[in-house]
Amino acid sequence: MTNYILQASGGGNSFQLIFLVGMILVFWLFFIRPQAKKAKNQKKFIEDLQKGDKIVTIAGIHGKIQQVNEDGTLSIEVSPGNYIKIEKSAISMDWTAQINKPAAPAK
Repeated sequence: MTNYILQASGGGNSFQLIFLVGMILVFWLFFIRPQAKKAKNQKKFIEDLQKGDKIVTIAGIHGKIQQVNEDGTLSIEVSPGNYIKIEKSAISMDWTAQINKPAAPAK
């Protein structure tokens, strides 16, 4: 009778191990991988900024880049003749992509 109990629990352990590995795989596929990909795209986007690009900050300020500084800041024109200095990390890639997207042709 004790052999039967040991064999049953041994089979349960392998199922638990497979289940645990499956859960880790699902967690990686749906949470870790997409977040890392998004961070990589954001970093590339910020590195490729140049004068004349239209941007939107995380706070919702719209502007046009006038100067890219070496210290990680940007000078942007928010209205004619009005400039502010912001950190590159304060730029929202999602909103900027929507602003720079060409308009759909009218039907």
